[in-house]
Amino acid sequence: MFMPSSRVRVWLCTEATDMRKSFDGLSALVKHRLLEDPLSGHLYVFVNRRGSQMKILAFDRTGYAIWAKRLERGRFVIAPGDGGIKRALSHTELQCLLDGLEVRDARQYTRFSLPER
Repeated sequence: MFMPSSRVRVWLCTEATDMRKSFDGLSALVKHRLLEDPLSGHLYVFVNRRGSQMKILAFDRTGYAIWAKRLERGRFVIAPGDGGIKRALSHTELQCLLDGLEVRDARQYTRFSLPER
């Protein structure tokens, strides 16, 4: 089961990614394409061109971890971004993406949350 901490940020790479990449290839993509630190502990989400496969790269205190999912039917629906190569996702959006739900015109009401540190 995949349960990230609520303090961890989630970044979605909006460009298609070659799913043959593993730890080194995905961490290089994070560093050079997304311009982020792959050792930060944040989650980096990559989807292939057909939208049938997803990999999530994370770094914990001891090393890299990759969580992968391949759909037998359908595809992961990536909403078009603002033209950038990366987009921040909330944990709810990540869960919807993993469950195959497309959140397009839904409205999220303001809720109390602790300020980010």
